Amino acid sequence: MSASDPNELVLVDGSSYLYRAFHALPPLVTSRGQPTGAVKGVINMIRALMKSCGHSNIAIVFDAKGKTFRNDIFKDVIGTLSQIATEKGIITLISTGDIDLAQLVNQRVTLINTMTNEILDPEGVVKKFGVEPFQIVDYLALMGDKSDNIPGVPGVGPKTALKWLQEYDSMEGIIENAEEIGGKVGERLRDNFGLLRLSYKLATIKLDVELEEGGTHGSSYAGVESDSDKSNSADAAILKPKEIEYLTILSKEDFQGLIDKLSGLEKFSISVDSREMHFMDATILGIAISAEAGKACYVPIGHDYSSCPEQLPAEYVLQSLKPIIENPSIIKMGYDLKHIRHLFQNYDILLQPIKSDLLLTSYVLNSVAVKHSLPDIANYYLDISAVKLEDLIGKGRNKLALHEVAIDEYANYAAEKADLVLRLCTYLEQKLDAEGRLAGVYKYYELPLVEVLQSIERSGVRIDKKVLEKQGKELAKKLNELEKAVYDIADEEFNLSSPKQLQGILYQKLKLPILKKTPTGQPSTAEPVLHELAEEYELPRLVLEHRSLNKLKSTYTDKLPLEVNEKTGRIHSTFQQAVTATGRLSSTDPNLQNIPIRTSEGRRVRQAFVSDSGYKLLAADYSQVELRIMAHLSRDRGLLSAFSSDEDIHRATASDVFNIPLEEVNLQQRRSAKAINFGLIYGMSAFGLAKQLNVSLSDAQHYVDRYFQKYPGVKTYMEETQSLADEKGYVETIFGRRLYLPDIRAGNAIVRKAAQRAAINAPMQGSAADIIKRAMIDIDHWLALDELDARMLLQVHDELVFEVSEDDLDLLAEGVKFRMITAASLDVPLVVDIGVGDNWDQAH
Repeated sequence: MSASDPNELVLVDGSSYLYRAFHALPPLVTSRGQPTGAVKGVINMIRALMKSCGHSNIAIVFDAKGKTFRNDIFKDVIGTLSQIATEKGIITLISTGDIDLAQLVNQRVTLINTMTNEILDPEGVVKKFGVEPFQIVDYLALMGDKSDNIPGVPGVGPKTALKWLQEYDSMEGIIENAEEIGGKVGERLRDNFGLLRLSYKLATIKLDVELEEGGTHGSSYAGVESDSDKSNSADAAILKPKEIEYLTILSKEDFQGLIDKLSGLEKFSISVDSREMHFMDATILGIAISAEAGKACYVPIGHDYSSCPEQLPAEYVLQSLKPIIENPSIIKMGYDLKHIRHLFQNYDILLQPIKSDLLLTSYVLNSVAVKHSLPDIANYYLDISAVKLEDLIGKGRNKLALHEVAIDEYANYAAEKADLVLRLCTYLEQKLDAEGRLAGVYKYYELPLVEVLQSIERSGVRIDKKVLEKQGKELAKKLNELEKAVYDIADEEFNLSSPKQLQGILYQKLKLPILKKTPTGQPSTAEPVLHELAEEYELPRLVLEHRSLNKLKSTYTDKLPLEVNEKTGRIHSTFQQAVTATGRLSSTDPNLQNIPIRTSEGRRVRQAFVSDSGYKLLAADYSQVELRIMAHLSRDRGLLSAFSSDEDIHRATASDVFNIPLEEVNLQQRRSAKAINFGLIYGMSAFGLAKQLNVSLSDAQHYVDRYFQKYPGVKTYMEETQSLADEKGYVETIFGRRLYLPDIRAGNAIVRKAAQRAAINAPMQGSAADIIKRAMIDIDHWLALDELDARMLLQVHDELVFEVSEDDLDLLAEGVKFRMITAASLDVPLVVDIGVGDNWDQAH
C-alpha cells in the first residue's frame, strides 16, 4: 500500500485492538491505580499503523456505549465503510484480528493483523482458510464461532465445514444435498437447518448501515430502529414492560377468573402447545394467554410425569374456552394461527377471527431479514433472548417428551411466548399500518389465505400405496442396474454417494478432464460439473441418473406411504406461508411441490395421487403467467401484442431470434426460444444461455441481442428495476409486496450479480404468487357459498388441484377457470389450462 495516496482508507477494528492490548500487555496503572495498559497498547499499535500508512485516511471504530441491538455493530460499520469506499474506487486496508471480517475481502479490500503482520488479500484468505472470501460466512455458519456467539452446527469443525463447501459450494448447496451426507454429522446437519440459517445471519456483516454525518454509529440495522424510534411508534410499556409476571393456573377458581376477564376483552394473545407434532393427531398440552404486556398465564392440561401436580380436566378447560375462542368479536393474536386453528379443531372448536398473526406480520414486513421463528423475531425486534424449547427437553438419549417437562418449567416458556406475541403483534402491526400497500398485502392476501390453507391441509389427498410400492420396486431394480453399469466402467465397486471416492474414480483412474477445482485445488465433483462431464462421458451421466432415481425413491415412493394418516387414509401436508422470499407457498411434511415432472419416473409418482370413488381430480394451471406479468410490467409493445392476440410466444420469439418465417419454426427452435424467454426474465446472461442451449457464446449473445431488439421494453424494464433495487434495497410486486435484496450492494461481484438477477425476476415470481393466492381466496369463498361437492386439495406453484364429484365436474371447471383468470387485471389476458383425471398425472 502506498504511504501517500489519499485515495486509500485504513479502517481500524478498535475493539479488536483494545481486547488484544488488554490481554497481551502487563497490568500498567497510574499513581492513582487507574489501569492504562490497554490504552497504551492501542495507542502504540495505531502509531505504528500511521507510520506505515502515511497520509491515508484512517478511521477507528469501537463498540457503541452500552448494550446495542447488536453488540458487534462496529463490524457492520466497518463493513459499510469498506463497501462505500469500494464503490468509490478507494483501496481499503482493514486492521483487525477477527476472522469474520475476512468476508469483506475483495480486490480493493485487504485485511492486516498488526500483531502478526499477516496480510489477507483474496488469495491469502483461500490459503489461510481454504475458502473464498464470499464463502467465509458459510464457513463460520457451519462451524460456529464462540467468541461471536455464532452456534454453528453441533459437531461440525473447520475440516468438515471446508470439506462440505468444497463439494457443495455454499450453505444452501449443503442444505439442498443434505440427504447425501451420511453418519452422525449428517444427522446433526439435517436436525439443525434452522440453527444453521440463524448462524449464517449472525455471521453476516451488514454493508448498508445508515451512518450519521460526521459520526460512525449505526442508526438502523436491517429495519430495526433505535429504542427512541420504537418509543415514538409504539407504547414503550408494550415493548419493554417494567415487570414480568407469569402464572400457572391449576385451580378452577383461578381459571374461572381468567374466563370472566377474557369474556370482556376486545383482544388477547394465545399460544397453544401440543404433545404430538402433526396437527391431525395432536392433543393439546397446555394453553398460554396474555392480555397485558409482561403478564401471562399458562393452563396445563396434558402434562404427564411421576410427580406431576393435578391439572384441570382438559374437557372442562376447552369447553369453557370454546365460546371465547369462537367469538368473532374478540381478536385472538397468535403466532401461526393456522396451526393453532388445527389444534382447536381437533376438539371441535373453531378459532376465529383470523386477524392478527405474528408469523405473517413479520414475514410481510421483510421476508428475508429474519428467519421467522418466534425467538428470532423477538431477538430481532426486541433484543430479547427467549427461552428455547431445547433448553427444556434436552438432547440425545435423555431428551424428554414435551408432556414429561415439569409444569413449573414449561409454564415460563409457554407464558413468555404468549407475552411476546402480544407485544410483537402490537408493535409490528403498527409498523405495517404505516407502510400503506404493505398492510394491504397482509390484510387482503396473507390473512384470508390462512383459512383456505387450513382447509386444504385438513382435507388432505388420497394416496394409492400399491402404486407407490410397485414404482419403488421398479426403481430399486433400475438403481441396481445403474450401479452395475457404473462399476463396469470404473472396473471396481465404490460408494457412489462418496464425493472423495467418486473424485478418485473420475480424475485419478479414468483421467477425465478437470473442469473446476475446489478452493483448495481438488477436482470438483459438484452437480454442475458432473452435468458438464455427462455431455461427453458415460460414468458421470450414470451417476447423475442414479442420484436422481435414488432421491425419488427415498423421498417419495418409499416415504409417502408412511405419511398416510391412519384415520383418514390421506396425506395431510403443511403449506408454509412464511418461508420463501418472493411470497410463494412451500409444502412440508411431506413436500408435495417438488415432485419432479421433467422425467417420466417423476411424473409417474403423481399417478399415486388419486380421487375417491365417484370423484375426479381437476387440475387448473396458469399458462406462462410470469411472461404475461413481464409483458404487463415492461409494457413492451411486442409482448403485449403477442399475448393479446393469443400468439404462441415461444414460436414468435423463435421466428425473430433465428430470423426464419413463423411457419418454419421447428420444435427444437421453439424449445430454444422458450429457454430464452424464461432464461432472460430470470436474469440469465449470454454465458448461461450458451451453456443451456449448448451453443457458442457469440451465438448466445446474438440471440440475446436479437431478443432485446424485438422486445426493447423488456431491456428497459430490467435496467430500471435494477437501478430501483440499488436505490431502495428492495423491489415490489404489482400488488405492493416488498422483496428485499440484502446483497444488492454486496462487495463481492458474484453475490451482487445474483441479487441483481433476483431483482429482475422477484416482481414476476412474487406477483404470480399474489395472483394465485387471490384466486385461492376467491374460489374458497365461492365453494363455501355454493353447493358443489368439491374441495381444493393442493397448490403447486401456478397450479391448483381439486377433488370433485363427477356430477359437478363441469360447474367446477367453469367456476375455477373464471376466478383464476379474473384474479388480477393485467394488460394481457391470463390463461388457465384445465385437466381432469382419476389421478394427478392424468389431470395435469
